[in-house]
Amino acid sequence: MRTLIIIPTYLEVENIQDLLARVRECVPAADILVVDDNSPDGTAEAAKAAAAELGHIEVLVKPDKGGLGVAYRAGFAHAFDQGYDTVVQMDADFSHDPAALPELLGRLEAGADVAIGSRYCPGGNIPNWPRFRRLLSRGANLYAATVLGLPVRDATAGFRAYRADVLRVVQSHSTRATGYGFQVELSYRAHRLGAKVVEVPITFNDRVRGVSKMSKHIVGEAAWLVTSWGLRDWVLGRRRRPEVDQATGAAPAAATPSDP
Repeated sequence: MRTLIIIPTYLEVENIQDLLARVRECVPAADILVVDDNSPDGTAEAAKAAAAELGHIEVLVKPDKGGLGVAYRAGFAHAFDQGYDTVVQMDADFSHDPAALPELLGRLEAGADVAIGSRYCPGGNIPNWPRFRRLLSRGANLYAATVLGLPVRDATAGFRAYRADVLRVVQSHSTRATGYGFQVELSYRAHRLGAKVVEVPITFNDRVRGVSKMSKHIVGEAAWLVTSWGLRDWVLGRRRRPEVDQATGAAPAAATPSDP
């Protein structure tokens, strides 16, 4: 499978070169796309220097700071244009251990449509988190799973591998979220299409270098979108669309999603 690993960045100059070297070590055959939100700290330049040394790395610099969802939509479009078979998304701050990449990709080879690196499935771990943060994160995921009918423990997880043909059917280009709600939106659309989603336990580590991008706006956007989708599904009596064809990865024409 031709694999593209998409890494969105903003103010990650302290991490990006070490991360790219580690990703290359763990999955030597994969290509990497860094999508930088015009970082003023030199992140893109550091990524380009690593690309010249390591090879099979492209750096796409956005004209302004558009957010996580905008960066991933640009990365997915690139993956489709270049004909990749699998697409991976991961953070640039080492919270997602590149050592888990072979397992995520292996689950796709075994028949999954989406493999999520999960903090909350059996075996997952979030060391050193304070109790309040654990409760807040678990509560948010439980709320999303309950309101949207998602059989996923970690719908907000940002460490994922997708079959590209399924990601096309999910219509990632038409997603609405700009922040971390983007992860929930993709989980929701994949579930409505009947995609086979599996969770792979990971250890999620807090960043050591750099600054977190979490904000009240990002949290608020995710909460609003989940609530609005859940209310609409309740009004329309809609939970899930027809199954994705496991042989071809295609969904029936009637299953093509509108806004989730």
